[in-house]
Amino acid sequence: MKPTRKSLIAAAIVLTASLAVLFLLSEGKKKHKTEVFAMDTYMQITAYGRYGDEAIQKAVEEIKRLEDELAASVINTDSGVALTCDGEYLLKRSMELKDMTEGAFDITIYPLVKAWGFPDKNYRVPTEDEIQNLLQNKNTDLRYDFGGIAKGYASDKVAKLMRECGVKSAILNLGGNVMTIGKKSDGSSWKVAIKSPDASMENLGVLSVCDKAVITSGGYERCFEADGKSYHHIINPKTGYPAESGLVSVTIVSSDATLADALSTALFVMGKDNAIAFWRKYADDFDFVLYDNKGELYVSEGIADSYLAAMEYEVVKR
Repeated sequence: MKPTRKSLIAAAIVLTASLAVLFLLSEGKKKHKTEVFAMDTYMQITAYGRYGDEAIQKAVEEIKRLEDELAASVINTDSGVALTCDGEYLLKRSMELKDMTEGAFDITIYPLVKAWGFPDKNYRVPTEDEIQNLLQNKNTDLRYDFGGIAKGYASDKVAKLMRECGVKSAILNLGGNVMTIGKKSDGSSWKVAIKSPDASMENLGVLSVCDKAVITSGGYERCFEADGKSYHHIINPKTGYPAESGLVSVTIVSSDATLADALSTALFVMGKDNAIAFWRKYADDFDFVLYDNKGELYVSEGIADSYLAAMEYEVVKR
């Protein structure tokens, strides 16, 4: 039976629609990726879909803008340089987080961090008198160091920008600060490995996440040795010395990357028991993975079902 003109048109419409669906599906899985060095670290940005390339370009511009405006993450209030809108927001948010963590997160410790030589890598152990003097003058010598919160803030800003560009699937790795947007292009969750401070293990575990930041702080990241002792860069604002809390690695999982960045430092300073008590108070805002110097692993119940590890761990409940 010879096909009619009407049936041929209908078939053509179905074929066109099918091709359009295939095109959209292929466009949705199209991968765009770039690397950039900023904020003293290497960053990777990966996005999927037709808007990925444009979004990545804008993301890099935003990261560079934030790097410049935050002036290498150090703001000296005596320099006469006015804070930008981003700087003002970060200052306000940082002070709120200082109060929230009872001083465990404190951006006014830059003079102490500098005395230990971490910003310029001229490492040294300050004298006790020098540390006590810096602690006493910490609230008058106001040099703000946004290094413990800037990359998390950048993650939030970039993720928002990329979503506004139409990106529904992306992953940002800003120097170990991971932010996920939506799901992977195949519809599955993102898998984020948590680096192990122990050389005998590849990682502490793998998290399955969507639209979450996964940010880790550890004393193994930046450290130096002097007279046979190792000193790391996470300074306890109350003592002026590298924190000795018994924790080796702290990972925070939250939809708020700015919060996660600050809390990864704060909980490291607090130590396990205080960190868990703090989480129970603010459990709606974040989850954690804690690894201590005894080789014990603790995971908050909010992410326990999405966490996979080769080693045993304790699930911490509210």
